[in-house]
Amino acid sequence: MAAVNSTSRATGQRLAVEIATTIVEHDLQDLCEATNAAIIEGGGFGWVQQQDRAVLARHFRGVLLVPDRLLFLARLDGVVVGSAQLVRPPRNNEAQAFAAQLTAVYIAPYARGFGLARLLLARVEEHAAGMGFRVLNLDVRETQESAIALFEALGYVRWGTHPAYARVDGRTVAGHHYYKLLEPGRGRSTGSLMGGA
Repeated sequence: MAAVNSTSRATGQRLAVEIATTIVEHDLQDLCEATNAAIIEGGGFGWVQQQDRAVLARHFRGVLLVPDRLLFLARLDGVVVGSAQLVRPPRNNEAQAFAAQLTAVYIAPYARGFGLARLLLARVEEHAAGMGFRVLNLDVRETQESAIALFEALGYVRWGTHPAYARVDGRTVAGHHYYKLLEPGRGRSTGSLMGGA
């Protein structure tokens, strides 16, 4: 799928977000580097310790093989610096077929401040809505304060907190759960379909 391109108004940096169907070796290496940078910084991924590149490469190659997952790549001046995954509900879950899950969202610390995270989230939301999803769910560790501030600024609604959500550096941390209603390009509003949710 074609990339969504933009340019940072403040710096002139080229920003792009694309859906990966395959990944070339140099992009995979950039993605592994960005992932480890995000892990070391403490956010955006389930791992809490830096991973060997071979482990990360296997992970991302595996993501591309899962039919119900879409991998979005974020680029700064052509270099992959972050990603997000959109997870469709399993086919046997008809009751929640209207909702998708957003997971593993991050931009490497060295690529922040250009508006790329907002572009990445907007692209995922747009694609999810285009696929017919009306709700996007996500969860995040309470320690990821920048991510929380961004999600809330973009209209994600916190609906609950899990007090024993994760273990990081030998301590238990809470996690916050969010949702966002997605509006289709046409037809009835999501709020009217969901009973004013």
